[in-house]
Amino acid sequence: MPCQLRRMFLLLSCLLGVALVDTSRVNAALTGPTLQFDYGAGRSRPNPLAQFMYFVPLVSPEEVSLFTNVGNTQCARVVSFHCRTNGVMFHAVCQFDFLGDGVERNVFDHAFLIHRREKELRAGKLLAHQLAAISVEGGGGGSMEIDGTLTNGRPAVAEMRLRFNSRGHASPVTIDLQDIGWRNGNLYYENEMVARVNTLRFQQKPGPPKMEVTLASVKRADAGNGLWQSFVGGLKGAAANLLLPPLNITTNGQQAMLNFGLALATQQPTFTFPFAERLTNCAALAP
Repeated sequence: MPCQLRRMFLLLSCLLGVALVDTSRVNAALTGPTLQFDYGAGRSRPNPLAQFMYFVPLVSPEEVSLFTNVGNTQCARVVSFHCRTNGVMFHAVCQFDFLGDGVERNVFDHAFLIHRREKELRAGKLLAHQLAAISVEGGGGGSMEIDGTLTNGRPAVAEMRLRFNSRGHASPVTIDLQDIGWRNGNLYYENEMVARVNTLRFQQKPGPPKMEVTLASVKRADAGNGLWQSFVGGLKGAAANLLLPPLNITTNGQQAMLNFGLALATQQPTFTFPFAERLTNCAALAP
């Protein structure tokens, strides 16, 4: 409904040729989903996975479309909390479970990127390792690790890590990568790869906001899932971690993830994401 209201205001403004509403104020008034946490006490219901993974379109500089299979039952639950502190710094760990069956897929639209860098593409530059999609298949176990400082007893988060391969579980999270180029007057996509993601890392530091990605394996999109392919993929994953640079993310997305970490580190019962402007089909998130 928030997306539909925002688009209705924009459509009316365009049709009438006037600015009926300040869209920045509309966005500020909207929010994303609210997650519930009981840290293993068994009092809150699991969060739909699409709500837990809402940070994906939130951090993306490009538009994102969300797809799930019919009958999807995937959900996420925070199952524990541990924190250590020396009075100056703290380290908190919250373990989570992905439960249920199905596949969630966030697909990135490169239209703006291509438009912005069309001159480079036409000149022969290849845009390598572009993020095409992030998917979560089935269940698993992971952890959220939060590091920060204490000033007069007030916590501030310096780093937030999402680890998807904890407690002996293989990560259910994969990313699709592809190269984008220009040949004979047309765009083309090649070198399509699928990489299994172990960790996403967000840091509070100077410079443009980035998301660091640690990979477990990389294989061609058309490769099989046999033992040999998995072995070769693991070798490629080690090399890809040297080649895949940190990904650009939005400033508000980075801040949202640090705020998410702060809510967990202070054992808040809920956390509400800000509104993700670039999610094109947020109706899919309705409970």
